[in-house]
Amino acid sequence: MLVKRLIKTILLLMFACMVFILLCNLWVVYCTRQYNYFSIENLPSNDVALVLGTSRNSEKGKENLFFKYRMEATARLFKEGKIKYVILSGNNDSQYYNEPLDMQRALLNLGIPENVMTLDYAGFRTFDSIIRCKEVFNQDNFTIISQNFHNARALYIAHNEGINAISFAAQDVPDGYSLRTLVREYLARPKAVLDVHILRPAADVTSNNEIRKK
Repeated sequence: MLVKRLIKTILLLMFACMVFILLCNLWVVYCTRQYNYFSIENLPSNDVALVLGTSRNSEKGKENLFFKYRMEATARLFKEGKIKYVILSGNNDSQYYNEPLDMQRALLNLGIPENVMTLDYAGFRTFDSIIRCKEVFNQDNFTIISQNFHNARALYIAHNEGINAISFAAQDVPDGYSLRTLVREYLARPKAVLDVHILRPAADVTSNNEIRKK
C-alpha cells in the first residue's frame, strides 16, 4: 500500500513538473513574440546590440552554425545601420575558452570595426548577460541578437528587469542540427521564470576581466 502511494505521488509530481515546463514555455513565447523581429526592414534601429555568446566550434570540432549565423546577423545589422555598437557577451571561464574574443575575431573578419565592439567576459548565462548589459554597461535599451528560440528567453528576462529590449532572429540552423540545444532551451525557460520571479541569482556586476593565456 505504501509503495503504491509513493509511486502515485511520484507520478503526480512528474506530471506537475511537465505541466509547469509546458506552461512556462508557452508563457515566455507569448509574452515576447511581438518584440522578436525576423526582417531587417521591419526592425527598429537601436544604438546598441547585445550579442549572446555560444561556442565557435561544436563538440566534434566543426564550425558551430549557431555561432556563424549570429555573427553574420550582427554584421548585417551593423552594415544596414540598424545598430551602431555591439556588446559581445559570453563565457570566458578559462584561458582556453573565450567566447567574446572569438566573436570579436569573427566580426573583424566580416568587416566590423574593432572600436564599435565591447567585450563582456562574464556572460556565463543569458541571465548574466542581460543583467550585466544593464548594470555594468549602463544600457537599458538595446537589440538582442541570437536565434529565435533563444531570443524569447532573453527578452523575457530583459523585460522583467525593466529593460526596453527587442531582438533580431539570426538565421536558424537546419532541422535536426542540434536536438540537445533545443531540449536544453525548453528546460531553460522555466528556469528563467524561476530566476526572474523567485530565485534571483546573483550576477557579477562589479568587474569585467578577461582570463588571458599566460
